[in-house]
Amino acid sequence: MRRRVLAAGAAVVAAGATAGCTRLGVLNGANALIPGDGGVALLASEIAYGGDPRQRLDIYGPPQARGLPVIVFFYGGSWSSGARGDYGFAARALAAQGFIVVVPDYRLVPAARFPAFVEDGAAATQWTAANVARHGGDPRRIAVAGHSAGAYIAMMLALDRGRGAAGVIKSVATLAGPFDFSPFVPGGAAAAAFGGTPDIAATQPINFARGDAPAMLLLTGDADTTVQPRNSRVLAARVTGLGGKAQLVEYAGIGHIGILLAMSKPFRGKAPVVRDIAVFLHAALAGTG
Repeated sequence: MRRRVLAAGAAVVAAGATAGCTRLGVLNGANALIPGDGGVALLASEIAYGGDPRQRLDIYGPPQARGLPVIVFFYGGSWSSGARGDYGFAARALAAQGFIVVVPDYRLVPAARFPAFVEDGAAATQWTAANVARHGGDPRRIAVAGHSAGAYIAMMLALDRGRGAAGVIKSVATLAGPFDFSPFVPGGAAAAAFGGTPDIAATQPINFARGDAPAMLLLTGDADTTVQPRNSRVLAARVTGLGGKAQLVEYAGIGHIGILLAMSKPFRGKAPVVRDIAVFLHAALAGTG
Protein backbone atom coordinates (compact mmCIF):
# COMPACT_ATOMS: atom_id res chain seq x y z
CA MET A 1 0.00 0.00 0.00
CA ARG A 2 2.72 2.49 0.94
CA ARG A 3 4.50 1.80 -2.38
CA ARG A 4 1.32 2.71 -4.27
CA VAL A 5 0.91 5.88 -2.21
CA LEU A 6 4.49 6.93 -2.93
CA ALA A 7 3.99 6.23 -6.64
CA ALA A 8 0.87 8.40 -6.62
CA GLY A 9 2.80 11.11 -4.84
CA ALA A 10 5.56 10.98 -7.44
CA ALA A 11 2.96 11.57 -10.12
CA VAL A 12 1.74 14.58 -8.17
CA VAL A 13 5.28 15.97 -8.14
CA ALA A 14 5.43 15.81 -11.92
CA ALA A 15 1.97 17.30 -12.33
CA GLY A 16 2.64 20.07 -9.82
CA ALA A 17 5.87 21.03 -11.51
CA THR A 18 4.04 21.72 -14.76
CA ALA A 19 0.73 23.03 -13.41
CA GLY A 20 1.79 25.51 -10.75
CA CYS A 21 0.88 23.12 -7.90
CA THR A 22 -2.84 23.20 -8.75
CA ARG A 23 -3.09 19.40 -8.90
CA LEU A 24 -1.76 18.94 -5.39
CA GLY A 25 -5.30 18.21 -4.24
CA VAL A 26 -4.67 14.67 -5.48
CA LEU A 27 -2.24 14.37 -2.61
CA ASN A 28 -5.01 14.79 -0.04
CA GLY A 29 -6.34 11.33 -0.91
CA ALA A 30 -2.90 9.74 -0.78
CA ASN A 31 -2.17 11.55 2.47
CA ALA A 32 -5.33 10.15 4.07
CA LEU A 33 -4.22 6.55 3.47
CA ILE A 34 -1.30 6.85 5.89
CA PRO A 35 -1.95 7.07 9.65
CA GLY A 36 -0.99 10.23 11.50
CA ASP A 37 -2.08 13.82 12.10
CA GLY A 38 -4.97 12.57 14.20
CA GLY A 39 -7.39 14.68 16.18
CA VAL A 40 -7.71 17.34 13.46
CA ALA A 41 -10.81 18.38 11.55
CA LEU A 42 -12.01 20.89 9.00
CA LEU A 43 -13.70 23.22 11.50
CA ALA A 44 -15.27 25.63 9.01
CA SER A 45 -15.27 26.13 5.26
CA GLU A 46 -16.39 28.62 2.62
CA ILE A 47 -16.20 31.52 5.05
CA ALA A 48 -16.29 34.89 3.29
CA TYR A 49 -13.72 37.47 4.33
CA GLY A 50 -14.67 39.82 1.48
CA GLY A 51 -17.18 40.25 -1.32
CA ASP A 52 -15.28 38.62 -4.21
CA PRO A 53 -15.94 34.90 -4.89
CA ARG A 54 -12.20 34.25 -4.40
CA GLN A 55 -12.27 35.79 -0.93
CA ARG A 56 -13.14 32.65 0.99
CA LEU A 57 -11.26 30.65 3.60
CA ASP A 58 -11.24 27.31 5.44
CA ILE A 59 -10.22 26.63 9.04
CA TYR A 60 -8.57 23.48 10.41
CA GLY A 61 -7.77 22.47 13.96
CA PRO A 62 -8.50 20.13 16.85
CA PRO A 63 -12.22 20.12 17.70
CA GLN A 64 -13.03 21.73 21.04
CA ALA A 65 -9.68 23.56 21.02
CA ARG A 66 -9.41 26.82 22.92
CA GLY A 67 -6.72 29.47 22.78
CA LEU A 68 -4.35 27.78 20.32
CA PRO A 69 -1.80 29.77 18.32
CA VAL A 70 -2.89 30.49 14.77
CA ILE A 71 -1.28 30.12 11.34
CA VAL A 72 -2.71 31.81 8.24
CA PHE A 73 -1.28 29.73 5.38
CA PHE A 74 -1.07 31.07 1.81
CA TYR A 75 -0.52 28.56 -0.99
CA GLY A 76 1.58 29.10 -4.11
CA GLY A 77 0.86 28.84 -7.81
CA SER A 78 2.69 31.74 -9.51
CA TRP A 79 -0.04 34.17 -8.32
CA SER A 80 -2.18 32.70 -11.12
CA SER A 81 -3.49 29.35 -9.84
CA GLY A 82 -4.43 27.44 -6.73
CA ALA A 83 -7.38 26.53 -4.54
CA ARG A 84 -7.52 26.27 -0.78
CA GLY A 85 -9.06 22.79 -0.84
CA ASP A 86 -5.93 21.40 -2.49
CA TYR A 87 -3.88 22.22 0.60
CA GLY A 88 -5.76 20.28 3.24
CA PHE A 89 -2.73 18.01 3.68
CA ALA A 90 -0.55 21.00 4.65
CA ALA A 91 -3.19 22.54 6.91
CA ARG A 92 -3.84 19.26 8.72
CA ALA A 93 -0.12 18.67 9.22
CA LEU A 94 0.30 22.02 10.95
CA ALA A 95 -2.95 21.77 12.89
CA ALA A 96 -1.84 18.41 14.30
CA GLN A 97 1.13 20.25 15.83
CA GLY A 98 -1.18 22.32 18.01
CA PHE A 99 -2.31 25.21 15.79
CA ILE A 100 -5.51 26.56 14.33
CA VAL A 101 -4.79 26.87 10.61
CA VAL A 102 -6.60 29.25 8.26
CA VAL A 103 -6.23 28.71 4.49
CA PRO A 104 -7.58 31.55 2.32
CA ASP A 105 -8.12 31.76 -1.40
CA TYR A 106 -7.15 35.07 -2.99
CA ARG A 107 -7.61 36.83 -6.31
CA LEU A 108 -5.40 35.58 -9.13
CA VAL A 109 -3.78 36.71 -12.37
CA PRO A 110 -5.08 37.58 -14.96
CA ALA A 111 -8.28 38.78 -13.27
CA ALA A 112 -6.18 40.62 -10.70
CA ARG A 113 -2.61 41.80 -10.37
CA PHE A 114 -0.42 43.28 -7.65
CA PRO A 115 -1.37 44.48 -5.10
CA ALA A 116 -4.75 42.65 -5.15
CA PHE A 117 -3.48 39.32 -3.84
CA VAL A 118 -1.51 41.03 -1.06
CA GLU A 119 -4.58 43.08 -0.14
CA ASP A 120 -6.58 39.85 0.05
CA GLY A 121 -3.95 38.35 2.31
CA ALA A 122 -4.23 41.36 4.59
CA ALA A 123 -8.03 41.12 4.63
CA ALA A 124 -7.92 37.40 5.45
CA THR A 125 -5.44 38.01 8.26
CA GLN A 126 -7.53 40.84 9.68
CA TRP A 127 -10.64 38.64 9.49
CA THR A 128 -8.71 35.96 11.36
CA ALA A 129 -7.73 38.35 14.14
CA ALA A 130 -11.33 39.45 14.55
CA ASN A 131 -12.97 36.01 14.38
CA VAL A 132 -10.59 33.14 15.10
CA ALA A 133 -11.38 33.01 18.83
CA ARG A 134 -14.76 31.46 18.06
CA HIS A 135 -12.92 28.64 16.24
CA GLY A 136 -10.45 27.91 19.05
CA GLY A 137 -7.62 30.28 18.12
CA ASP A 138 -5.86 32.99 20.09
CA PRO A 139 -6.05 36.27 18.13
CA ARG A 140 -3.04 37.58 20.06
CA ARG A 141 -0.84 34.82 18.62
CA ILE A 142 -1.12 34.88 14.83
CA ALA A 143 1.61 33.86 12.40
CA VAL A 144 1.52 33.89 8.62
CA ALA A 145 3.12 31.24 6.45
CA GLY A 146 3.16 30.16 2.84
CA HIS A 147 4.86 28.41 -0.06
CA SER A 148 6.27 30.15 -3.14
CA ALA A 149 3.84 32.88 -4.24
CA GLY A 150 2.08 32.35 -0.92
CA ALA A 151 5.38 32.88 0.89
CA TYR A 152 5.65 36.19 -0.94
CA ILE A 153 2.23 37.23 0.31
CA ALA A 154 3.03 36.18 3.87
CA MET A 155 6.33 38.06 3.90
CA MET A 156 4.89 41.23 2.39
CA LEU A 157 2.20 41.25 5.08
CA ALA A 158 4.77 40.74 7.82
CA LEU A 159 7.20 43.41 6.58
CA ASP A 160 5.12 46.17 4.94
CA ARG A 161 3.40 48.19 7.66
CA GLY A 162 1.30 49.87 5.00
CA ARG A 163 -0.61 46.68 4.26
CA GLY A 164 -2.68 46.94 7.44
CA ALA A 165 -1.91 43.50 8.88
CA ALA A 166 1.62 43.95 10.20
CA GLY A 167 0.46 44.78 13.71
CA VAL A 168 -1.56 41.56 13.88
CA ILE A 169 1.27 39.29 12.74
CA LYS A 170 3.64 38.05 15.44
CA SER A 171 5.78 35.69 13.35
CA VAL A 172 6.24 34.39 9.79
CA ALA A 173 7.43 31.11 8.26
CA THR A 174 8.05 30.73 4.53
CA LEU A 175 8.84 27.91 2.13
CA ALA A 176 10.74 28.70 -1.09
CA GLY A 177 9.71 32.34 -1.11
CA PRO A 178 10.56 34.92 -3.80
CA PHE A 179 11.74 38.01 -1.95
CA ASP A 180 14.20 39.74 -4.28
CA PHE A 181 13.30 38.92 -7.88
CA SER A 182 13.31 42.06 -10.01
CA PRO A 183 13.89 42.79 -12.84
CA PHE A 184 11.23 40.40 -14.12
CA VAL A 185 11.76 37.87 -16.89
CA PRO A 186 9.69 39.01 -19.89
CA GLY A 187 6.67 36.76 -20.33
CA GLY A 188 7.19 35.10 -16.95
CA ALA A 189 4.87 34.74 -13.97
CA ALA A 190 6.33 37.73 -12.14
CA ALA A 191 5.95 39.97 -15.19
CA ALA A 192 2.30 38.94 -15.47
CA ALA A 193 1.64 39.57 -11.78
CA PHE A 194 3.70 42.74 -11.24
CA GLY A 195 4.42 44.21 -14.67
CA GLY A 196 3.06 47.70 -15.08
CA THR A 197 3.33 48.51 -11.39
CA PRO A 198 4.52 52.13 -11.25
CA ASP A 199 6.96 51.50 -8.39
CA ILE A 200 8.61 48.12 -8.93
CA ALA A 201 10.72 48.56 -5.79
CA ALA A 202 7.48 48.48 -3.78
CA THR A 203 6.78 44.93 -5.00
CA GLN A 204 9.95 43.46 -3.47
CA PRO A 205 9.92 42.19 0.14
CA ILE A 206 13.68 42.79 0.43
CA ASN A 207 13.00 46.53 0.31
CA PHE A 208 10.81 46.34 3.42
CA ALA A 209 13.33 44.49 5.59
CA ARG A 210 13.51 45.98 9.07
CA GLY A 211 15.09 45.15 12.37
CA ASP A 212 11.80 45.15 14.26
CA ALA A 213 10.10 42.71 11.87
CA PRO A 214 8.26 39.73 13.34
CA ALA A 215 10.55 36.77 13.98
CA MET A 216 10.89 34.85 10.74
CA LEU A 217 11.81 31.36 9.59
CA LEU A 218 12.91 31.05 5.97
CA LEU A 219 12.96 27.50 4.60
CA THR A 220 14.41 26.71 1.20
CA GLY A 221 15.87 23.77 -0.73
CA ASP A 222 19.33 23.98 -2.24
CA ALA A 223 18.03 22.19 -5.36
CA ASP A 224 15.28 24.76 -6.04
CA THR A 225 15.66 26.07 -9.59
CA THR A 226 12.24 27.79 -9.69
CA VAL A 227 12.77 30.23 -6.83
CA GLN A 228 16.49 30.45 -6.20
CA PRO A 229 17.60 29.88 -2.58
CA ARG A 230 19.39 33.24 -2.71
CA ASN A 231 15.98 34.88 -2.17
CA SER A 232 15.81 33.47 1.35
CA ARG A 233 19.51 33.96 1.97
CA VAL A 234 19.59 37.65 1.12
CA LEU A 235 16.44 38.49 3.07
CA ALA A 236 17.67 36.61 6.15
CA ALA A 237 21.01 38.43 5.93
CA ARG A 238 19.34 41.83 5.48
CA VAL A 239 16.98 41.39 8.45
CA THR A 240 19.65 40.04 10.80
CA GLY A 241 22.00 42.80 9.66
CA LEU A 242 19.39 45.30 10.81
CA GLY A 243 19.16 43.61 14.20
CA GLY A 244 16.11 41.45 13.52
CA LYS A 245 15.50 37.74 14.02
CA ALA A 246 15.59 35.63 10.85
CA GLN A 247 16.43 31.93 10.89
CA LEU A 248 17.46 30.40 7.56
CA VAL A 249 17.20 26.63 6.94
CA GLU A 250 18.35 25.03 3.67
CA TYR A 251 17.43 21.42 2.93
CA ALA A 252 19.96 19.47 0.90
CA GLY A 253 18.64 18.00 -2.34
CA ILE A 254 15.15 19.51 -1.96
CA GLY A 255 13.52 21.37 -4.84
CA HIS A 256 10.68 23.81 -5.21
CA ILE A 257 7.80 21.32 -5.11
CA GLY A 258 9.63 18.90 -2.83
CA ILE A 259 9.71 21.35 0.08
CA LEU A 260 5.91 21.56 0.00
CA LEU A 261 5.39 17.83 -0.50
CA ALA A 262 7.53 17.23 2.59
CA MET A 263 4.54 18.48 4.56
CA SER A 264 2.54 15.46 3.37
CA LYS A 265 2.75 12.11 5.11
CA PRO A 266 4.02 10.17 2.06
CA PHE A 267 7.04 12.50 1.76
CA ARG A 268 7.56 13.74 5.29
CA GLY A 269 10.81 11.85 5.63
CA LYS A 270 12.40 13.93 2.87
CA ALA A 271 12.78 17.05 5.02
CA PRO A 272 11.58 18.04 8.53
CA VAL A 273 9.50 20.94 7.26
CA VAL A 274 6.49 20.41 9.54
CA ARG A 275 8.65 19.91 12.63
CA ASP A 276 10.81 22.94 11.88
CA ILE A 277 7.81 25.23 11.35
CA ALA A 278 6.04 23.95 14.47
CA VAL A 279 9.06 24.27 16.75
CA PHE A 280 9.87 27.76 15.49
CA LEU A 281 6.35 29.15 15.62
CA HIS A 282 5.51 27.68 19.02
CA ALA A 283 8.63 29.36 20.42
CA ALA A 284 8.06 32.63 18.54
CA LEU A 285 4.42 32.90 19.58
CA ALA A 286 4.89 31.80 23.17
CA GLY A 287 5.91 35.24 24.35
CA THR A 288 3.34 37.22 22.40
CA GLY A 289 -0.06 38.38 23.46
